[in-house]
Amino acid sequence: MQSYTLKWQGHCIELGERTCVMGILNTTPDSFSDGGRFLNREDALAQGEELVAAGADILDIGGESTRPFSKGVSTEEEIRRVLPVIETLAARMPVPISIDTTKAAVAKRAVDAGAAIINDVSALRQDPAMASVAATCGVPVVLMHMLGTPRTMQVDPVYNDLFGEIGNFLATAIKKAVESGIDRKLLIADPGIGFGKTVAHNLLLVKHMDVFKDLNVPMLIGPSRKAFIRTILRGDSDREVTPDLPEVAVGTQATVAAAVLSGAHIVRVHDVAATRATVALADALRRA
Repeated sequence: MQSYTLKWQGHCIELGERTCVMGILNTTPDSFSDGGRFLNREDALAQGEELVAAGADILDIGGESTRPFSKGVSTEEEIRRVLPVIETLAARMPVPISIDTTKAAVAKRAVDAGAAIINDVSALRQDPAMASVAATCGVPVVLMHMLGTPRTMQVDPVYNDLFGEIGNFLATAIKKAVESGIDRKLLIADPGIGFGKTVAHNLLLVKHMDVFKDLNVPMLIGPSRKAFIRTILRGDSDREVTPDLPEVAVGTQATVAAAVLSGAHIVRVHDVAATRATVALADALRRA
């Protein structure tokens, strides 16, 4: 497995020998798994501290849901949701904070407030100013594949060549980022589990993360509590399998282990404590 060192502005993350865990903190009312739970500032701060105490290497904070069929929010509202949380946690936390946004203005304000990574699910496509803002900020950038937009991505997603199309998309995004002045050594790629993919597509991506090694950047994956896990667990029954069920947590850990064994460098999850245990074993198996 390829190893990478991300080094910037007082931060250093070694990737390869040990899988990095990114903890999710959504300050939104409508995220698919924890929408509304951490909309209150004090609740968000407590959750952020809990995730870091549980072993998160990165804390990913978002103020706009990107669940399937979600509607966007204004720049002002997104900033209102995330900025006070980032300012407080950045002063308290020893780990880098990532801002999960597609808006350049939000990214800039977040970095100024203490965020140290930009996680853009649109791979710099949605906001024309994002690339230059990211280059100026000099922080790592996550570039994710998405078919369409959150409002359209799950409407019959089709690929003629799943790995080839996603690989080409990410290679193009990386090229654009570098041409915009972003340091290639600070780029991370994400195949976008659940973002314009069927259950079968998601399973193949989890199983074959190593097909993207030629991109020569660290790979991040975010399978946590996603619909494909819940669909598999529901099987042929008509029961509702909600994201907060214990069996969904177990299913998440199974996909995390598989992704680590197939080449993921960073896993983005809601349950950091369980994931730390999973990746410790998966890393040991991978190295055996």
